[in-house]
Amino acid sequence: MKRIRSLTLRMLLAAAVWSVVSLLIAGIVLVQLYRAAGERAFDERIDFYVTVVIGALAGVTDRQEAVAGGDSVSGGEQGITEGRPDGQGTQPGQADVNAAEGTDLSSASIDLPGEPRFRVPLSGWYWTVTDKATGDVLFASPSLLGDTLSLPEVSAKDGVWRDYATGPGGEEVRVSQRVISFGPDRGYVVAVAGETSALSHEISKFARQVAITLSVFALGLFGAVLLQVKIGTRPLDRLRASFAAVRRGDAEKIDEDLPSELAPLAMELNALIAVNRETVERARGHVGNLAHALKTPLSVITNEARAARGPLAEKVAEQSAIMRTQIEHHLDRASMAAQRRVIGVATDVAPVAERLVRAMGKIHGASGLDIVADVPSALRFRGERQDLEEMLGNLLDNACKWANSVVSLSVWQVEDERGARPRLALVVEDDGPGLSEEERKLAVKRGKRLDETVPGSGLGLSIVSELAGLYGGRLSLDEATLGGLQTRLDLPAASEEA
Repeated sequence: MKRIRSLTLRMLLAAAVWSVVSLLIAGIVLVQLYRAAGERAFDERIDFYVTVVIGALAGVTDRQEAVAGGDSVSGGEQGITEGRPDGQGTQPGQADVNAAEGTDLSSASIDLPGEPRFRVPLSGWYWTVTDKATGDVLFASPSLLGDTLSLPEVSAKDGVWRDYATGPGGEEVRVSQRVISFGPDRGYVVAVAGETSALSHEISKFARQVAITLSVFALGLFGAVLLQVKIGTRPLDRLRASFAAVRRGDAEKIDEDLPSELAPLAMELNALIAVNRETVERARGHVGNLAHALKTPLSVITNEARAARGPLAEKVAEQSAIMRTQIEHHLDRASMAAQRRVIGVATDVAPVAERLVRAMGKIHGASGLDIVADVPSALRFRGERQDLEEMLGNLLDNACKWANSVVSLSVWQVEDERGARPRLALVVEDDGPGLSEEERKLAVKRGKRLDETVPGSGLGLSIVSELAGLYGGRLSLDEATLGGLQTRLDLPAASEEA
């Protein structure tokens, strides 16, 4: 799995995951609470009907007991008339049969007022009274049409059972059963069932509303988190911009006006920059002292040799000049290496290139050369001006020495595909005789000259190669499109992001 490197993206991703999980859990909890509240309200409703059925059943049993005790019950007396299993009402004279048989309720009837859906066939609302001992249905609502409810057995005495079941029409119903007793041997199970399609529809509707509401809330929360992250990481952007300004040379120190969490980091970086500059200054001082210490004895030796006569004096003078050249070369490299370590140094390329092109035009004006330069003004070199002048000046001077009529200078910025810092490509071409592949390899070796007829110390290209290496760059030679030699110098660029 690829690692996420962006701190902002990490915080946004963590906030998004946490928000989605939290809101999802909250949505589920809200829907379940709404479902539970709906079921409680529904249960209270059907429990009320259970109570009504029990009250009606108690009235029937009281009259049956009165008949069994010898009281006459008129056949025309209004019974409790709704819903025997056969759908018939109480017949005249039936109560006398019940009196003769004790407390038999098989021929009695119950009238349940208040809910018309119990009278509509297969309406989804049903009630039954079952004999606890035998399991026979003694009374049932007309809505059952003689059918029965598939109910589990309730064993607990005076117990209550509530759950979902399937009605006669295949619909889902919510059932409430209660076990009641009117004596040691008279137990009944009263059940009332109501279809739950309306309840399920309301729960589904509420769930959709919750989903929409929480989705909108999640978008708002994510936007707030995005704003918070942007505001929270702004000091980091300021720190990066301040450090980039130091690297470009636009500022000498990092701005320490930052939040308390970042201010110590800025202070430590400023201390590091200060130590770096002090180290460079000391190195420059030591280099200067060494240069003076060596140049003075060499000057004395050279002057004495020139004043004398003879082969020995000439040889001493010759070797002294070589020693002076080599010492200056290596002392310059040491000084430049120290300068290379300075943080916050940058040089505009265009002014340096223009000045060098004008200088080369004057120096080689007698050759009638056409020196063409293409250098965008926005390009900057991450290093010292004198180093760029020496490297580019050597390349231009070498090209002008060997060119027939044209010398070309082109500079552009190269973006690294791997995400590294951008680099500058400085390409000098001429239309001279050029070099073979073997000669191009020898040309960058220190002090190696390919032609003694052209004036020079033989250190030009080697100086450029060594100095470019100090900056992490490189010098490469190739065949030019103009027909001569192409020298390409790759150096670090001081971009706005640096």
